[in-house]
Amino acid sequence: MKATLHCDGGARGNPGPAAIGVVLRDSSGGAVGEIARTIGETTNNVAEYTAVIEGLKLALERGVTDIDVHLDSQLVVSQLKGEWKIKSAGLRGLAVEARRLLGRFSSFSLTHVRRAHNADADKLVNQALDADQADELGPEWVPDEDDGRPRPGPGQTSLL
Repeated sequence: MKATLHCDGGARGNPGPAAIGVVLRDSSGGAVGEIARTIGETTNNVAEYTAVIEGLKLALERGVTDIDVHLDSQLVVSQLKGEWKIKSAGLRGLAVEARRLLGRFSSFSLTHVRRAHNADADKLVNQALDADQADELGPEWVPDEDDGRPRPGPGQTSLL
């Protein structure tokens, strides 16, 4: 089965609370799997690599044999292709794992895309971070859908 994997990772602060978003689509464009979850406090680059790794695992679980991976991180794409050196020791192990997983597919491609072409995965990252923030603030706080910042809940007039 051929599929396209859209991956994104992000951190609010760098390092800061981080999350991954993954959308796996079959050859007709239908979503066959998604991941949206927080991964603790880390950097945006670790989050990007983690999204690729978790997305590749999902694709293998779903029986994908040929994969096109789309990311909005030029750094991760170029490092995985061997075009850029991996200077950060913390990223080297993640790159090794991602390459190991890529090697399990009959064919693969890595494509850098603009954020607008990775919007579904980006949205999942933000949903996971917003949900995590809401959990930390308690049930009385609800994230504002426009910018993700907490706003007073029903019956409340301020954050204080």
